[in-house]
Amino acid sequence: MTGLLGALLPAVPLVAGLLGLLLPPAPRHPTTNAEGGDRARRVAVALGVTGAAGALALAVALLVTVDRPRETSTTWVDLGGLTVTLGVRLDGAAALVAVAVTAVALAVQVYSIGYLRRGPHDDLDVDHRYPPYAAQISLFTAAMLLVVVAGDLLMLLVGWEVMGLCSYLLIAHDRRLPGAPAAAMKAFLVTRVGDVGFLLGIALLGVSTGSFRIADVLAHDHSTATLTAAGLLLLAGVAGKSAQFPLHTWLPDAMAGPTPISALIHAATMVAAGVYAVTRLYPLFTAAPVTLTVLGVIGSITLLLGALAATAQDDIKRVLAWSTVSQIGYMTGALAVGSPSAALFHLLTHAAFKALLFLAAGAVIHAVGTTLMSEMGGLRRTMPVTFWCTVVGLGALAGVPPLAGFWSKDGVLAVAEAAAREGTGPAPSWVGWLVWLAGLAGVAITAWYAGRLLLRAFFGEPRLPLVRPHDPPALLRWPVLLLAVPAALLGLAGFLGAFADRLRFATVPVAGAEDALVHLGPGLLLPLALLLVGAGLVLLGWRRDRAADPAAALGPLRPVFARAFRLDDVQHTLVVRPVRALARVARTGDEVVVDGAVEGSGRAASGLGAGLAALHRAALPRAAAGVLAGALLIGLAAALIGGVR
Repeated sequence: MTGLLGALLPAVPLVAGLLGLLLPPAPRHPTTNAEGGDRARRVAVALGVTGAAGALALAVALLVTVDRPRETSTTWVDLGGLTVTLGVRLDGAAALVAVAVTAVALAVQVYSIGYLRRGPHDDLDVDHRYPPYAAQISLFTAAMLLVVVAGDLLMLLVGWEVMGLCSYLLIAHDRRLPGAPAAAMKAFLVTRVGDVGFLLGIALLGVSTGSFRIADVLAHDHSTATLTAAGLLLLAGVAGKSAQFPLHTWLPDAMAGPTPISALIHAATMVAAGVYAVTRLYPLFTAAPVTLTVLGVIGSITLLLGALAATAQDDIKRVLAWSTVSQIGYMTGALAVGSPSAALFHLLTHAAFKALLFLAAGAVIHAVGTTLMSEMGGLRRTMPVTFWCTVVGLGALAGVPPLAGFWSKDGVLAVAEAAAREGTGPAPSWVGWLVWLAGLAGVAITAWYAGRLLLRAFFGEPRLPLVRPHDPPALLRWPVLLLAVPAALLGLAGFLGAFADRLRFATVPVAGAEDALVHLGPGLLLPLALLLVGAGLVLLGWRRDRAADPAAALGPLRPVFARAFRLDDVQHTLVVRPVRALARVARTGDEVVVDGAVEGSGRAASGLGAGLAALHRAALPRAAAGVLAGALLIGLAAALIGGVR
């Protein structure tokens, strides 16, 4: 029964997505076949919502029924020494992640019904392509669920790559925005760079094992060199999908997509996939500590980089995007110090509060018609429901007790400090210190930019006096309200032990700092103090001048943070320009050498033909004259002979 539930989990949204792709697009203009367009939209809505709701029901049933790690598989391809299987690999952690994915997907499907509708302030003023949009969300959900339950590395890779395709299509959905196609292409190409390493890592493990079945790969006695090489290659894919340094640059630009898609990418799919993949193969990484050392360094850099970049953004969605980059750094840091449970705990709470924040931001954008905080202000009076939901989301993001992020972030800091002090982690103790110090700094910085967002958007005087904002309609309001519940209570549920046993990665027993998901003790005072410092600094700056942006206090560092230390420019200089130059050289070589040779051969043949034709044309009059002269001579001779006779 459990295996059947696991197999049906990705199948339900997959079928909904495939059926949705068969629907015709709605008419571009509402007066053109309006009845047919409305019918297609209604069917698309029904398919999208039903697929997500069905998947959520299956995920909840799986969570209730799975009592121990289970695996079902059947051989699909046997190449005589290399086996590919079809099957699922399930445990409590997979079920919890599946519930988070499907809950967010359902919220996004419902929210999109009202968000992508004709109106003066919507992301898409006239969305005539809602059916493929809803279908692509279903396919996106199915792909992530396949990653969650896959029992074979090649099956996992299929879901991994389908997510990349769906992200490209959904980010570029609003083709009227000039930046959307470019942002989609950037996301696709940057993540593909990492995916090349991910593919090679899977191939190396499969060839070394003789099978791509995850259980076989984990049980095989690999050499340290093989594990290190494969682990580093896999981390390239993780860095791309989860937007970790140096492949993080695509995620902020992906905000060109519709806001519900931002919620889906940041909370339940793409960025969570990399963290989950590492937990799925965690014993391989612990057997090659170099890989976790690299992961710890990358996570610490990304944690601080994302937090600092968020402090100077004016676009509300880019603040949240850089926040995601930073929060994923906490998860990879927890993995580096030996605690997949702490990483998954923060993944779950992050899914709740980040989906809440993006959908609340979408409600603000829907109301005021802009994403710039410099054009907002005073919204707490006219949008009280959205305001309080945003307070819950930002409080959970910053780690304000007793909201969800407080418990999960404390768990990461506690295991990092324990690994550093006691040397219990698989990586060297200095990695634990690095993660712990970066995490503590991140607490203060996160409190600062979260407070700035709240003050700039919801306090002060309205900076667009002609706009009359109001709380969103029911289809936008209820998903936000429902997501506020786990954003507030999910961490407390973890503290009370509601799902601690299931959250532990039961198929991957790990020694070390795994005794508790939540640690309360004297070490908690320092993060709380830093939280108060960050919040106090931004409030102090705002109280001095409520019309000013608190980011002005950053001084000359503000443009540096706003451009994220110009790492995008560095990437452009070191990668994009050389690739373009190489492409120009290849194009020139193709046009001059290849095309030149082909066209030269054609010109030579044409010239030769023209020369022969000229000779024939020149010889024809002479030949004709000769024939005529000969005929005349023959005629004259015949006449003379006849006359003589």
